[in-house]
Parts: sequence; structure tokens; C-alpha cells
Amino acid sequence: MGRAIMLFLAGRLEWWESFKECAKRETMEETGIEIQNIRFLRLLNFKFYDKHFIDVGVVVDWKNGEPRVLEPEKCEGWDWYDIDNLPSPLYKGCVSAIEAFKTGKNYFDA
Repeated sequence: MGRAIMLFLAGRLEWWESFKECAKRETMEETGIEIQNIRFLRLLNFKFYDKHFIDVGVVVDWKNGEPRVLEPEKCEGWDWYDIDNLPSPLYKGCVSAIEAFKTGKNYFDA
């Protein structure tokens, strides 16, 4: 099994697509890496940055590949960080994902 990773990606579900299919597709499109063993992490009522939507977070295992910048207009680069030594500031949706990962809390009605 691959190492557990938490990716902070955003994407829309395609028509009739499952959460797992979306996670695999978005990860490949945005990073070029393959993931496996996709599990539910948390549900967030996202109301930040003048946006309002539902955010479903997942935690995955890395399967294959090294992250590449495939959307340079949206991302400057990828790097590996220890969860207790992350850069700042963090995107607000990431904060609840990290809390969920550390505590097991899975519902955030922000």
C-alpha cells in the first residue's frame, strides 16, 4: 500500500461521477499522480471568500507518480510537508481538513 497523503485540490463532480472517481480524475488532472484507497475525511459547509458550496474532503494513499504542475495558472508548485509543519497562510478549506485528519471530526458547518 502507498503512503497516506492529504491533497488540497478542488474540482467539480462530473455528471453521474462518484466521489472516488472525481478524486482520482482531479488528482491526475492537477498533479499527474495516481491515488488509491480513497476514504471519506470530512464534510464542510464552505462559506469563505464570497463563495458558498459543499466541500467533501477525502484522504487517500499515493499509488504512483511524482507531483507535477499541470495547471500553472492555478498552482505554483507541489511539495511534501509534515502535517505539523505546514506553510502559512493555508487556504481556509484546508484548515478543517487538517483538523478532521488529526481529530476524527468529520462535520464542519462553518
